[in-house]
Amino acid sequence: MKRAGGAAALALMLAGAGLSGCSKDASSSSTAETQKASTVPVTVTTAQGKHVFQVEAARTTAEQAQGLMYRTDLKPDGGMLFAPYPPEGGGPRVAEFWMKNTPTSLDILFIRADGTIARIAENTPPFSEGKIPSGEPVAAVLELVGGRAAELGISEGDSVSWPR
Repeated sequence: MKRAGGAAALALMLAGAGLSGCSKDASSSSTAETQKASTVPVTVTTAQGKHVFQVEAARTTAEQAQGLMYRTDLKPDGGMLFAPYPPEGGGPRVAEFWMKNTPTSLDILFIRADGTIARIAENTPPFSEGKIPSGEPVAAVLELVGGRAAELGISEGDSVSWPR
């Protein structure tokens, strides 16, 4: 009995050691580095003119699931483009985003298939697990630092373009 208990304790210690090497922070860091390497210019055309953002591209299911979680290094003209949305294809669909594990407030722009902005969720609350719906089927989503849409005069109906 004593030996079995010792083996069980050893197994638990080894399991714990294995888990500590696979923390979310470590995996999110490598994911973030991968995403930073893949950036695209996104142009938003408003009534006041054009503004170009240099954003990270989230194209795969894994990249879109990670999004901007754990990120504190966002630039005013940076962000993330989720395109195509959904990543597995099948045409536009209603989207629901959340801010779980996201420490920076974001403006979330939901983009129709024709490139126009369907909805802007401004200054989303950090770390919230509340759902943020698109309200209609969308083909892409653009996340910017919270407050940038209002600062630049970006409105629903404005157009968004990027190299495809």
